[in-house]
Amino acid sequence: MNTARLRSLVLYVILGGFLAGLIFFIGCYFVQGGTWAMRPANQHLQGSSQLSNAGTITDRNGNIIAQSVDGERVYSEDYTTRCALLHVLGDTDGYISTGIQNIYLSGLTGFNPVLGIAGTSNGSSGQDIQMTVDSNLSALALQQLGDRKGAVAMYNYKTGDVLCFVSTPTYDPENVPDDLTTNAYYDGVFLNKALSGTFTPGSTFKIVTTACALENIKDIDKHVFHCEGTKVINGNTIVCDSHTAHGDQTLQEALTNSCNVAFAELADELGSEKMMKTAEEMGFNKSFSVDDNKTVASNYRVNSATSAEDLAWSGIGQYTDTANPAHMMTLMGAIANGGTPVLPHTVKDTSIFGGSTSGGQLLSKEVADRLKTMMRNNVKNGYGDSLFPGMEVCAKTGTAEVEGEADTGWIVGFSQNAQTPYAFAIVVEEGGYGLSSAGAIASALMNAAVAQ
Repeated sequence: MNTARLRSLVLYVILGGFLAGLIFFIGCYFVQGGTWAMRPANQHLQGSSQLSNAGTITDRNGNIIAQSVDGERVYSEDYTTRCALLHVLGDTDGYISTGIQNIYLSGLTGFNPVLGIAGTSNGSSGQDIQMTVDSNLSALALQQLGDRKGAVAMYNYKTGDVLCFVSTPTYDPENVPDDLTTNAYYDGVFLNKALSGTFTPGSTFKIVTTACALENIKDIDKHVFHCEGTKVINGNTIVCDSHTAHGDQTLQEALTNSCNVAFAELADELGSEKMMKTAEEMGFNKSFSVDDNKTVASNYRVNSATSAEDLAWSGIGQYTDTANPAHMMTLMGAIANGGTPVLPHTVKDTSIFGGSTSGGQLLSKEVADRLKTMMRNNVKNGYGDSLFPGMEVCAKTGTAEVEGEADTGWIVGFSQNAQTPYAFAIVVEEGGYGLSSAGAIASALMNAAVAQ
C-alpha cells in the first residue's frame, strides 16, 4: 500500500512539473514568441530577409526612412540619410542589436502568437512605426562628423523626443561594403556609440565635481583658487591646458576657464566618498532606458584609487572616468529641468515600450539651477553666444587625453530658451580641442533645429 502511494505521489509530482513547464513555456511564447520566430536561424521565413514584408518606418516629419517593396527592405532615397540613420534604425540582417528594426522586429513583421508570422505568410505588412528622429538633422550631424569617428546625441528635454542619434563609423545599409568585417576602418561599426559607447569625458566631468562642491562645501562661493599653470598636489604635478596660468579665480571662473588645478584641488578636498556619491546620484555607474534599450553605464570609481593624484585627475575627467553620450545628454536634460530628466525615446508611440518616462531625480533643484547659471556663463563669457544666437545655451566643453591617441573632443549642454528646449552631447574621437571639434557640430545642429 505504501509503495502504491509513493508511486502515485511521484507521478503527481512529475505531472505537476510537466504542467508547470507547459504553462511557463506558453507564457514565454506569448511574451517572446515574436523574437524566437524572427531569429536569423529560422529557415521558414520567406524571402531574403526577416524584414522583407515588414511595416514602414518614418521620421518625425513623416519622411519614409525604411519600408518593404516587392519583398525587399529599402531605405531613404538619400545616401547620407541612410548612413546617418543606420544605427538608430538598425540594419537588414540584425547585426545592430539596438536598432529599432531589431528590438521591435516582431511588431514590424506582424507576428501573431496564434496565427504566427502574418507578415511573411500572407504578404501583408506588420506594424508601421513613426520615430522621433529628424532625418535632416541626422544627415547634417553625419556631414559635420565627416570621416571622424564619434557620436552625436540630441533630444527635446521637455518631451523626451530624440532628434538625433548618429554614430560613426557607419555604412549604407542598401549597399553593404564587401570589407565590412575585414577593414579596420569599420571596427565597432555595429555599435551605436550614442547608446552603447563610453569615452573619457575630460573637462565635461567638471560639471559633476562642481555639483559635489556645491553640495558639500558651504562657503564654496568664497573660495579663491590660485592657478599658475601647474600645481603640486601631494607630491604630484597637475597641469593646466598649455600651462595656462589662470591666476586668482572663483569656482564660477574656474569652470569657465576649465582650470585643471582648481578642480584637482576640489576633488582632493572633497575626497573619494563624496565624489563617488555625487557621481552616482548624477547617473554614473548605472544604465538608463532608451525605448527598450539600456545604455552602457558611464563609469566613475575612485574607491580603488591608489594615490591622491588619481583622485585629483578623476575630478578633472581623466583617471579611469568614462561617459556615455546618451547619459550625458540626459544629465543635461536633468539640469535644464531642475534636476529631474525626461528619459529619451526614439519612437513616437511610447506605449510600444511602456515604462516610466522619468529618470528620477539626479540632482537637487538648487544645484541644478546653480549649474545652469554657471554653464550659461561658460557660453556667454567663454565660447561665445555667436555659436548659438538667441538660444541662451548653457554648455561645457572637454578635451580628453587618451593614451596612444589624439585628444577626444566633447561638448555637452542645452538651451534654456523655452522655444528651443534641446539638450545635446557630442563626442569626436581624436577630434582635438572640444570647442573647435564637437562645439562646431553643436552649433550647426542647434542652428539648423531652430531654422526648421
